[in-house]
Amino acid sequence: MREDDRSKVSVIVPVCNVETYLAQCLDSILGQTHRDLEVICLDDGSTDGSLAILEAYAAKDGRVRVVAKENEGYGATCNRGIDMATGRWVSIIEPDDWIDSTMYADMLAFAASFDEVVDVVKCPWTDWYEWDDPATAHSAPGSLAGRLATSKESFTLADEPVLIEGHPSVWSAVYRKGFLDANGIRFRPYPGAGWADNPFLIDTLARARSIVYLDTPYYNYRADLPFATLDHKTDEAVARPFDRWLDMLDILEGLGIDDRGILEAHYLRGFNYADGAVFDDGEDNPVVAAKTREMFSRMDPDIVYWHPKLRARRKRRFQEVTGDHRPLMPNPRRMRYLAQESLYQFEERGGVVGLGGRVARFVRDRHIEKGTRPDGE
Repeated sequence: MREDDRSKVSVIVPVCNVETYLAQCLDSILGQTHRDLEVICLDDGSTDGSLAILEAYAAKDGRVRVVAKENEGYGATCNRGIDMATGRWVSIIEPDDWIDSTMYADMLAFAASFDEVVDVVKCPWTDWYEWDDPATAHSAPGSLAGRLATSKESFTLADEPVLIEGHPSVWSAVYRKGFLDANGIRFRPYPGAGWADNPFLIDTLARARSIVYLDTPYYNYRADLPFATLDHKTDEAVARPFDRWLDMLDILEGLGIDDRGILEAHYLRGFNYADGAVFDDGEDNPVVAAKTREMFSRMDPDIVYWHPKLRARRKRRFQEVTGDHRPLMPNPRRMRYLAQESLYQFEERGGVVGLGGRVARFVRDRHIEKGTRPDGE
């Protein structure tokens, strides 16, 4: 719609014990060139100085609204913000990240360039690695950068299922509030961090009738520190990625979605989570073994065996776990994918990355919770 570039954005900032990074985050939001904002900061029971920082910003800028409440977790906190939002657009910013100054101006102007009503504007992001030390901090384009061309027309998830392959990155988008409300879309109120962004990703993109993509990164994401997620302390934490994958599949099945491209993208996420669980907690961990069996049992073997992005090692593991030992046939789709991926790596990524980059991407693509989150594992 043509008025989108003049619309209010409701920026939701769920806060829990992030005093070290909070000022940078808030400064980047309040410094936006698009000025029509309401910044809804929800303090989720912080025990550090986060609430005092929020109140100081609210005293200086009337666009900042502060809600202090008992700890409820990431999902419930974001939901309260969405319920409070009065803007046409909703944005979710994590309080230890920051955004470039033209993010909302550019995204809203882009939405306004389309004749139809846009449900979701999506962008890539920038990953920041080893950010705990200024001497080692460095950045790289997020996994979505360059995967899609900037939209000339709107699309649905079936047109571009790559949007659900990697990091949920629900914060590198703006969502039309009316679209969220009309479809009853909210976060699942899991305890703690809970990986609540996983179901929200599917709920929004699978229901959206008009998605547009702007291939410019504005969001700066602090990725997990290397090896920050090894040896989870509880069975629930070990099972969490599998449980969220199953929750996402339940949503797809509940919506009657059987598009092969969407299912391939979701299956790829599942194999990434399984590999991540082995890396973190070991293949012999009984929870890893049981949850891998449960997840694989929900997959269609035909889709697994003809999946172009799954290497033979992963398919053999699927066979070992499920007992389905049909022969692995040559897959021409796999060859086309490898050729396309090689071209992408050289054109968009500058060729082969070193070991450090491979480790960083491995951790990033699994979407393990940030090591800084006090309410995660």
